[in-house]
Amino acid sequence: MDRLDNTIRPYAWGSPTALPDLLGVAPTGEPQAEMWMGAHPGAPSRTPRGTLVEVIEADPERELGPRTVEKFGPRLPFLLKILAAGAPLSLQVHPDLAQAREGYADEERRGVPLDAPHRNYKDANHKPELICALTEFDGLCGFRAPAAAADLLAALDVDSLAPYVDLLRARPEEAALREVLTAILTADPDEMAHTVTAAAAACDRLGGDHAPYAAIAHHYPGDPGVLAAMLLNHVRLQPGEALFLGAGIPHAYLSGLGVEIMANSDNVLRCGLTPKHVDVPELLRVVRFEPGDPGVLRPEAAPDGEEVYATPIDEFRLSRHVLPEGAAPHDLTLPTPQILLCTAGTVHAGDHTLTPGDSVFVPAYEKAQVTGPGTLFRATVVV
Repeated sequence: MDRLDNTIRPYAWGSPTALPDLLGVAPTGEPQAEMWMGAHPGAPSRTPRGTLVEVIEADPERELGPRTVEKFGPRLPFLLKILAAGAPLSLQVHPDLAQAREGYADEERRGVPLDAPHRNYKDANHKPELICALTEFDGLCGFRAPAAAADLLAALDVDSLAPYVDLLRARPEEAALREVLTAILTADPDEMAHTVTAAAAACDRLGGDHAPYAAIAHHYPGDPGVLAAMLLNHVRLQPGEALFLGAGIPHAYLSGLGVEIMANSDNVLRCGLTPKHVDVPELLRVVRFEPGDPGVLRPEAAPDGEEVYATPIDEFRLSRHVLPEGAAPHDLTLPTPQILLCTAGTVHAGDHTLTPGDSVFVPAYEKAQVTGPGTLFRATVVV
C-alpha cells in the first residue's frame, strides 16, 4: 500500500482552522476547504510511485482489480475528501447519469469550452455524494413540506414574500415548490435584493429556526439563494451521522468538518449562494421537487465491527472502523481498491503509522491489516 500526499484546496468558504487542527499543524491564516484523496485529474494524490492517476494508468487491473475495471473502466470511480466548511457552500444539485450524459453531449456538440464559466457539464458522469460529520455539521438537504416553508416565510412579515406564501399554501406540493423556486430565481435582481435584505433582518430578529438563514445572508447579502434555502430542510449532524445526496436533491453545506465521498465527477448546477453562473432552465430540469425528510444516516454495524454507511449506488462504499487498543490485527483485504483514512488516534496499516488526516491507497487484493487505537474510514467500491 502507498501513503498518500494530498492536495488541500483553499476555496474561500473553507475554515482557516478546522483542517489544521485535525492535522496537528499551524494554520496558515488562509481558508483550507477540502483535502482530496484519489485520482481526480484536477488534484490527484501523490505516491512514491507517482500520482495516483499515473499509478492506476500503468496497470489498472493490478491496482483496481479485474471486477472494478470491468464495471467502471480503468479509473478509480470515487473521490474521497475531508471537507471543512467555515462559510456556506453554494446551493446546488447534481444530475443523474442520463442527464449528465445528455447535457455533456449537448455542450460538446455546441462547442462550449470545458473551462467556460457558463458550462454546466464538465463530464458525462453523475455525482452522488455522502457527507459524514466529524464535528457538529450544519447543512441543507431536500425540500421541506410546502406548508412548513410557508409558515417559515410568513413569520418574517415581509410584504413581498406574501405571494410565495400564498403559492406554497394553495398549490399541490411539487407544483408549489417549482413555482416558488422559479419565481425566486427569475425575479428582478434589485427587487429581490431588497426582499432578501428585509427577510434577513427578520430572521436575525426572530432567531430560533430562522437563525441559520440570517447567518447565510451574512455571507451572501441580497442573494436570492437565501430565500431558496428557506424552502429546504435544515439539518444538524452529530459526529458519526451522515447525509446521502442523490441526483436532483438541492443541498448546501453550511459549517463543520466532515468526511465526504462522491462519484468522480465535477457536474454541479447551482441555485444560489454563489457569484458563479446559475442556469435556471437547466437547473429546473434537473431538480426533483419532492418534499421529504432529509434522511440522516447512522452507520450499520457488521459482525466484524465495520460500521457501514449504506447508499443505493456502487461507485463508492464508505465505512468506519473504531479500533480499540490492544486488539488483534483486523484484516481489511478486499478484491477492490481502497483508501484508508485515519481521523482519530493512531492507526497502524501495514508498515504505515497513520495519525489524523493521514491516508493510504491499498490496491485490490493487497494485504491490509490494521490495528489501533484509532478511527479509520474505509472507502472502496461495490462490484
